Amino acid sequence: MGSLSIWHWLIVLVVVLLLFGRGKIPELMGDMAKGIKSFKKGMSDDEAEEAKTVEHQADEPVKNAKEKASKS
Repeated sequence: MGSLSIWHWLIVLVVVLLLFGRGKIPELMGDMAKGIKSFKKGMSDDEAEEAKTVEHQADEPVKNAKEKASKS
């Protein structure tokens, strides 16, 4: 009773095909793949921006210290 038989899966497959049609399922999967690719690209872009921000912030105290030392 807890597991689904092959007949249950076949009925589910037929219902899904009736709802979405044969051509719609590959189209949906292609859109999903594009979404995943753009998500990964966005994540790598965010990491690159964070690296630049951290590098920039690390240089500021050194520059400020050098400016103070040259003014003294």
